[in-house]
Amino acid sequence: MTTRSLTITAALLLAWLSGGGSQNGLAANTAGAGNMEAAVKIDNFSFTPALVTVPVGTTIRWTNRDDIPHTVVADDTSFKSKALDTDEEFTYTFTKPGTYGYFCSLHPKMTAKIVVE
Repeated sequence: MTTRSLTITAALLLAWLSGGGSQNGLAANTAGAGNMEAAVKIDNFSFTPALVTVPVGTTIRWTNRDDIPHTVVADDTSFKSKALDTDEEFTYTFTKPGTYGYFCSLHPKMTAKIVVE
């Protein structure tokens, strides 16, 4: 492997570990064995990524990057955040497999989904 290949590989690994290179927003396992965390960004009236697939036991961290408040509410009301101002966060740990649709109660056209396997 060349030095350039190693540099590119290291950069990709660092992006993945910080959550920036993952399709799911999965971040590094920083909370101990079996405790994964995934990130969802709220920005421009959308949840990104709109579909996240994670293993049971994963904590999702939603961060509002928009300049107006948003909420995170499960379709079945199993989880619900308060109104999140800019840069505020909400976390929820998924302990059961299933598909969890959610939306912003202030802007109901904002929808997304978490699949827990």
